Amino acid sequence: MNVVLIISDTFRRDHLGCYGNQWVHTPNLDRFAGEGMAFDRAYTGSFPTVPHRADIMTGRFTFTEFEWAPLPREAVVLSETLSKAGLTTFMVADTPHILQQGYNFQRGFDGFEWVRGQENDRWKTYPRDPALPCAPEKLRNPQTTVKQYLRNVHDRTREEDYFAPRTMRGAMNWLEENGRQGPFFLYVDTFDPHEPWDPPRHYTDLYDPGYEGEEVIYPAYAPCDYLSPAELKHVRALYAGEVTLVDAWVGRLLRRIDELGLRDSTAVIFTTDHGFCHGEHELMGKSIIREGFSAHVPMWEEIARIPLLVRVPACREGASDPSARPATSPRSPLPLGEGGVRVRAPGLAQGQRSEAIVQPADITATIYDLAGVEPPASVQGRSFLPIVRGKAKKLRDFAVSSGSIIHGPRARRWSTLTTPEWSFHYAGSELDQARPAVAATVDSVARYEKAELGGSGEPMLFHLTDDPAEKKNLYPRRRALAQKLLTQYVEFLRSLGTKEDYIASRHRLP
Repeated sequence: MNVVLIISDTFRRDHLGCYGNQWVHTPNLDRFAGEGMAFDRAYTGSFPTVPHRADIMTGRFTFTEFEWAPLPREAVVLSETLSKAGLTTFMVADTPHILQQGYNFQRGFDGFEWVRGQENDRWKTYPRDPALPCAPEKLRNPQTTVKQYLRNVHDRTREEDYFAPRTMRGAMNWLEENGRQGPFFLYVDTFDPHEPWDPPRHYTDLYDPGYEGEEVIYPAYAPCDYLSPAELKHVRALYAGEVTLVDAWVGRLLRRIDELGLRDSTAVIFTTDHGFCHGEHELMGKSIIREGFSAHVPMWEEIARIPLLVRVPACREGASDPSARPATSPRSPLPLGEGGVRVRAPGLAQGQRSEAIVQPADITATIYDLAGVEPPASVQGRSFLPIVRGKAKKLRDFAVSSGSIIHGPRARRWSTLTTPEWSFHYAGSELDQARPAVAATVDSVARYEKAELGGSGEPMLFHLTDDPAEKKNLYPRRRALAQKLLTQYVEFLRSLGTKEDYIASRHRLP
């Protein structure tokens, strides 16, 4: 079976109609969800952008092993394993961090296309000093990232010139040339709707028409009181416009799959790495970044809970089990009927939903399962294909979402353990402020990490059933439950083979 994996960076789950949103236009992804399965309890694993891709490429919870860093040479990666098994593998991506500065996430693919110019990609040098769209203090990295981005996009004239359209077009072009030459794995990675948020104006006008104020396209990661109510509304409109732009062009890619006759031989997975706070918890961003410093914040539901939409062709008649291949040449994407005509397999029941807890490493295990390739022993994820096939309902008892924990007590890195009922936010039991960590945690820029910017660091416990917005911290009253969840967290870390040095400051309540 062919597999297409689409990752759209920083795509908030609650901005999709299929997850209950009623004001953002996402007709294509909503339709796609109705053709397959929507997972209601998918959570990120390693956080943020680069660590998440490391989870996908390795099938591991890499926050226990390394941080925002190049793909380790010794890692056994999905692309290379599938290529050796005979699939044609290709990456098309505009997310710069996984390709620039030797990060090497294209490793193992038979080919790749880097759509240049997104965010801080050092691509163009003109104009030398572009005008900022708002006061610099409202922006993150205004003189570096924002100005580089403005150079990169200064000559855009049409919607097709934007990044998500260019990336999806690259994927469509590749499918036209390669879709019929045998089983394939196509990995599509677009940075949108990650900031900078500057979609074509007609998308923003869907949500905030007539706005005439400053364009805060790349807001500073900080408490959001630096934005006026009108600016905050417009920031949300800019993001919603980016979401609708992504939806429109993912829709074109999905239609091209159908037009090329690949639908019934191709599984498609759509997901993201994490979400973003637009004023929730009084925060703009997914962490706090000040000049030269940064701080982690709890992995709130807005950040950790992610969309996961999966469309898998039905089992072909005569197959003895869901992973069995049809009795045709592996070069034939559809089974042969009378007269040699390709016949469409019956589809899955439409609009399925699952409450199973799943994480990015499980996506990797599922891709191996779909491709009929034995996963390497190093993979820690579990295939959720039996859930999609209706043969199972549960995969995990809880999810663990976390920034890298390799710095021990030097940095207050939050982890979150989430069950169907509870979220438990935990930042360790110790803190050695005399030895601050230096790490590149969000944009390949190394910064000192100051724990005090992230609050007291006391654990937090929320009852998601009654308090889905995580407003009422029950930790002071439910320490026994917190201890039980912490024990599960530590046991999980040990089950992954995490070094005891990394667990040393993360095994007891403060």
